[in-house]
Parts: sequence; structure tokens; C-alpha cells
Amino acid sequence: QLQLVESGGGLVQPGGSLRLSCAVSGSTFDYVAIGWFRHAPGKEREGVSCISSSYGPTSSADSVKGRFTISRDNAKNTVYLQMTSLKPEDTAVYYCAAKMTFRPCGLTERNYDYWGQGTQVTVSS
Repeated sequence: QLQLVESGGGLVQPGGSLRLSCAVSGSTFDYVAIGWFRHAPGKEREGVSCISSSYGPTSSADSVKGRFTISRDNAKNTVYLQMTSLKPEDTAVYYCAAKMTFRPCGLTERNYDYWGQGTQVTVSS
């Protein structure tokens, strides 16, 4: 069993930045792939970015490429999502999700087994 806790959400103006954190406990973190997903009102939940286990490959949605960066600190069992040049359309609840695998990560939510509670990101002036 894995437990995931997101933090770092909040209210930011368009063009601003936020860094989300996903703290993971309950298993050997090196073996865990992490994905970030978001769910905006009236829309389906979508994959944002993911990072494979042990500093493996990453993947990001076209809508955030060049603006969002995912990284992991295996010593702290934490994955970060650095978000820059934020837009109002980035407003959503952001979730991190985990899967214990050495395979490259992906942005399909059904492939993830464990989910955090989410953190709200609001981009507004």
C-alpha cells in the first residue's frame, strides 16, 4: 500500500508560478512511477505529467510542455511539479497518482493504483 499527500496548491495570478509536491510513503520509492493529473469543473480528468521510477523517462501533455516540469527526489520520497507561466485554464484540482513499476510512465489514469486527495490550483487575477 502507498499513501500519497499533495501540497503546494493555491491562488496565483496568470503568468505566475507554483510548485506542487507529492509525498509518498509505504513502499520503496525507487520502484514507484508517479503521474500528475488534473480535474477542472465540467471537464474530464486529464494527465498532466509523469515520471518513471529511479529518475527514468518523463512525459507531459502538450498543453503544459515548456511550462511544467516534473522531477523527483528519491531521498525525500517526493515528486515535484513546477508550474510556470500559469494560465486560467490551468485551474483545477491536481492529483498525484502512483504505480509500482519499472516500466516507463504514461498519462492514462487507469494505469495508476494509488491516488492522493488532491490540491486546488486557481489561476485568476
